[in-house]
Amino acid sequence: MSPLITPEELSALHDVAILDVRWRLGGPPGADSYAEGHIPGAVFCDLDADLAAPAGPGGRHPLPAAGAFQAAMRRLGVSGARAVVVYDDADSTAAARAWWTLRYYGHGDVRVLDGGLRAWARAGLPVVKDRADVPPGDFEAVPGGMPLLDADQAAALADSGVLLDARAGERYRGEVEPIDPVAGHIPGAISAPTAQNVEPGGRFRSRGFLRERFNTLGVVDGVQVGAYCGSGVTAAHEVLALEVAGITAALYAGSWSNWVADPTRPVATG
Repeated sequence: MSPLITPEELSALHDVAILDVRWRLGGPPGADSYAEGHIPGAVFCDLDADLAAPAGPGGRHPLPAAGAFQAAMRRLGVSGARAVVVYDDADSTAAARAWWTLRYYGHGDVRVLDGGLRAWARAGLPVVKDRADVPPGDFEAVPGGMPLLDADQAAALADSGVLLDARAGERYRGEVEPIDPVAGHIPGAISAPTAQNVEPGGRFRSRGFLRERFNTLGVVDGVQVGAYCGSGVTAAHEVLALEVAGITAALYAGSWSNWVADPTRPVATG
């Protein structure tokens, strides 16, 4: 089953939990966007509070503990036997973090609305302002549903397989670093900006296009692949794009913000 769903397919579903995961680094707050209009029945999922633990040495968006994530998802109406659809504005960057975290903690039926709210509205489907009132869910968070890397494993993968850096090229090269205290990339990692996974309107490129793209970066059969970014958000989008292409990849959830928290770890530029 594809990890993506179209607006038309979502509109035909009747028993599904819908999470609005709109979020932008630096704002505006996703909750404000949700209040201005959302898909009927959707509830707002706060990426910072519901999909991450507090920032620290583990990174700017470390994974939430199983208990905290379970409580958040139950509050949002997520149940283990009920399908979940997640969406953001358009390009699925934030939605992918929800998709990955739910999959990692054991939910087997999670899809991302391809093109997000923008595609939904363009399809002529309704947008409402009323806050959805959903009953609590019964989701049980069990870690291990998706491959996960720590810093040492990411470093090893850069040597033995393919480690993709999902950030913009200028951050990978170390020419600019607007967020983290050190610029550059993990030695051996390959630049693969997430923005190239989607079309200008925000929808994912075709399976064939993505498979060819990743093949040219060294992602071929028999080679292990992982992805990282600044804090584990856009890298989840890279993992999602790889899944669309039919490729299973691991996520270094701590990503660059965790890597540079240890000054002894090597940094490459250029």
